[in-house]
Amino acid sequence: MHTYSLSGYGSMIADSRRIHAYECAMRQIVKPGAVVVDLGAGAGVFALLACRLGARKVFAIEPGNIIQLAREIARANGFDDRIEFIQRVSSDVSLPERADTVISDIHGVLPLFQEHIPIVVDARQRLLAPGGALIPQTETIWMAVAEAPEQYGTLAGAWDHHYGLDMRAGRRFATNTVSKTRVERDQLLVEPECWTTLDYTRVDNPNVRGSMTWTVSRAGTAHGLVAWFDATLAHGVRFSNAPGEPEMIFGQAFFPLSKPVRLAAGDVVSVGLEAKLVNGDYVWRWNTRVREEDFEQSTFSGMLLSLDHLKKWRASH
Repeated sequence: MHTYSLSGYGSMIADSRRIHAYECAMRQIVKPGAVVVDLGAGAGVFALLACRLGARKVFAIEPGNIIQLAREIARANGFDDRIEFIQRVSSDVSLPERADTVISDIHGVLPLFQEHIPIVVDARQRLLAPGGALIPQTETIWMAVAEAPEQYGTLAGAWDHHYGLDMRAGRRFATNTVSKTRVERDQLLVEPECWTTLDYTRVDNPNVRGSMTWTVSRAGTAHGLVAWFDATLAHGVRFSNAPGEPEMIFGQAFFPLSKPVRLAAGDVVSVGLEAKLVNGDYVWRWNTRVREEDFEQSTFSGMLLSLDHLKKWRASH
């Protein structure tokens, strides 16, 4: 499983909107005497907050070496007697008692990130007590067509002619990648559509497929699709990284088109979007139809793979 750099963990801690939202949800859900599991605990902030709210026992599960720092921080705050730190992937962990609350914030730009869904499903089934609570409860992923010349230029423009050399082969790989970006609300050419809602009390399949169709609101140039998510952590406790919302660490996900397309108000754009978990990472596929033109793109097509690497993807490997 991917672990963040120390500066990455620091950036997550510094995201006050994120921390405040989780703390509000925990105040509502974590009761004195509760048992709490913190999945992907990182530096242990949520484990510490659970102790401050009166949790009797916290199991902080984190596979990365950041857990050593989390132990030191717990001692500094006087909570090391109530937090049991476990340096392992949670699916390999058995606990002496089930938790009243399971907290997780295993995200990339979007909630579909590495083994996040299988980890939550496993924790719900094995580590959470009957009637226990999950934080977050649901996360809804939204998407819209965006005019983003700066983002597109950064991604694909580097592969135009340079130094008298033809580097354009790189554009094919660059435009089949998904990157983190930030756009403003006025860059959207359509009204956002919901792609999927992840209900963590029920979800069991990490793979998601869905389609969306928009009528263009205003004329502009479509450079790609932008996706973000709204999280419901507890009743009345939510946050969003949507364009126009205050900046959060997550940003938005940018799915470029193979080439920019000029759109007129009233044009129809349809997209089929699929996310499939393969060997611990998501492969994204987005097929876009604009008027009579089709774009078929995938992060698989954006990978620079050797023959040996491809062999490892075979089911027989």
